[in-house]
Amino acid sequence: MDIDLTLNDDEVTFEAARSDTLLDVLRREGYTGAKRGCDTGDCGFCTVIVDGDPVKSCIRPISQLDGAAVETIENLGTQDELDPVQSAFVDNAALQCGFCIPGMIMRSKVLLEENPDPDEAEIRDALSENLCRCTGYEKIIDAVADASDRMAGEADVAADGGPASDASGTSSDLRSDGGLPRDGARGCGCDGGVGE
Repeated sequence: MDIDLTLNDDEVTFEAARSDTLLDVLRREGYTGAKRGCDTGDCGFCTVIVDGDPVKSCIRPISQLDGAAVETIENLGTQDELDPVQSAFVDNAALQCGFCIPGMIMRSKVLLEENPDPDEAEIRDALSENLCRCTGYEKIIDAVADASDRMAGEADVAADGGPASDASGTSSDLRSDGGLPRDGARGCGCDGGVGE
């Protein structure tokens, strides 16, 4: 059967079997940001936005989506120009393996569109259907709060997604890659070592 979608703002038609889920079709067509985790709708790794709502694409039959608007992580930002939610996740080191992050970001995007200034309890509630097996969620919660500030214009972000310069023109000591300042300080070696 043919399925017509508005996918990441483009009108597309995909051939699909009646038994296909949205995740099956997305991944087969090269949209691999949504991850296959549980195939039961429990983990949220496959979360995308359908008609403005976060949806677990592994359990949504594609046959129910003819004419729907679907947005995946591929539609957000680019490596050179991250979406505010993406850059907040990077700058807050809100990831480890990264497998759950596309789903977390998509669910966070919907939350911030519906509630631009959520408190911690609202963030936790909104993300409660998405699991992360690596972190303790604190950095993820911090990232969503930071993204809220960025979207409200209350936080500056450099063009590369890192911290912007302060009023004196110097950048913050915190690097967007989580390393120590490049001032010769001895670190863990993950940033190329001393005096890079």
